[in-house]
Amino acid sequence: MTTESVTPVQAVAAPATPDIPAIVRRLRETFASGRTRSVDWRKEQLHALERLMVENEPAIAAALETDLGRKPFEAWLADIASVVGEAKDAAKNAGKWTKRRYRMLEMSQLPGLGWVEYEPYGTVLIIGAWNFPFALTLGPLVGAIAAGNTVMLKPSEVAPASSALMAELVPRYLDTDAIAIVEGDGSVSQELIGQGFDHLLFTGGTEIGRKVYQSAAAHLTPVTLELGGKSPVIVAADADIDVAAKRIAWTKLINSGQICIAPDYVIADAKIRDELVTKIGEAIASYEVDHPQGMRIVNERHFERLTNALAATKGDIAVGGKPGAGDMHIHPTVVVDPDPAEPLMTDEIFGPILPVVTAQSLDDAIAFVNSRPKPLAAYLFTKAKSTRERVIREVPAGGMVVNHLLFHFATNKLPFGGVGPSGMGAYHGKYGFEEFSHRKTVMVKPTRPDVGAFIYPPYTEKAWKLARKLF
Repeated sequence: MTTESVTPVQAVAAPATPDIPAIVRRLRETFASGRTRSVDWRKEQLHALERLMVENEPAIAAALETDLGRKPFEAWLADIASVVGEAKDAAKNAGKWTKRRYRMLEMSQLPGLGWVEYEPYGTVLIIGAWNFPFALTLGPLVGAIAAGNTVMLKPSEVAPASSALMAELVPRYLDTDAIAIVEGDGSVSQELIGQGFDHLLFTGGTEIGRKVYQSAAAHLTPVTLELGGKSPVIVAADADIDVAAKRIAWTKLINSGQICIAPDYVIADAKIRDELVTKIGEAIASYEVDHPQGMRIVNERHFERLTNALAATKGDIAVGGKPGAGDMHIHPTVVVDPDPAEPLMTDEIFGPILPVVTAQSLDDAIAFVNSRPKPLAAYLFTKAKSTRERVIREVPAGGMVVNHLLFHFATNKLPFGGVGPSGMGAYHGKYGFEEFSHRKTVMVKPTRPDVGAFIYPPYTEKAWKLARKLF
């Protein structure tokens, strides 16, 4: 996933320079008052966030079309429905999630009582991304609210219409003393990080994620990084090729392929590679009816990056390969067997271009994937349980989906996050609540009887023997 400061897609009035220290101070004062610790407050804010998304669906869809050329169905599916579902789930379960988790202590710790107390971090910062600006800014907000924090939101300036709409709606629906939003470019993000928040969640590219991590380290701010990478799709010889082709093509075209967990490349068994490429092409031709001019790219910089990568490829262009009819549009493209060292295979593509690499065996496919940095997602198409279990066991990734793609992002029942260069930490559902909570250890011991007095000095041989048995 990438994020940077660029010229906006359309003219949007520049927001007034915010007094960031004053805003953060207000948020901290609100947290110190204890208001956000109330489960009722958390539920009220989560229901308000749900209403924000539902009541403003047409405006949100229009902003996403302006920024990204997104169709209304994709706007609803990817940005609106996901946030609404998260908010509903958290409002329903917040009271249960906050309950103490008692633990049975070892005999050596008895008599005593021990539990985990879920404590909000305090005031947290969420820096969103441009490709799904609502889902990746307001989605993490759900976990932060459910955990009882006050929150500063910083949407991406690369989606200016969406950023401006969030800046308008958030204070209209949510508690302005506890949840604030500021717009701006990378310099604003740096000033925010410099405030030393109690937790920080950043969604974006790996290189910028490293810089965010370094800046946060100066304040010992714990971070959650949702980054990206080159998510592979292994298609085994026994896969259902018809279904695999349709699902790969569909997910590659959502948001013009500008998704951190999009299929970045396919590694197909040599026995079925040609059939798979043909059927992916057929699926693309069918799906592209809605985009006759090509797929919209977010800005000129990314458009040039993608067209330059295509121009440099040593692979065979089997489908597409031409710029679209409109500005910053590219027709979906399939490239067969590009050079492993060329940009299409070394850089995260983040666009409607799909390399297909040939593998002679499953061993070769696994080795190829594992020779590269750990991805945010890995996908597999197979009918064999043995193949499924082997790939799950041997291919490290932030998450994995078998016989489909992307859907692990859409569930509240499983954690979503990266590993290594694709990120750290995870959220969604209860995992988002836990990500924004400190799990505080609490132990309560009685003073009478003073069991364990034998460990006080002076230490005797008898006490030492007893201690060895107990501990």
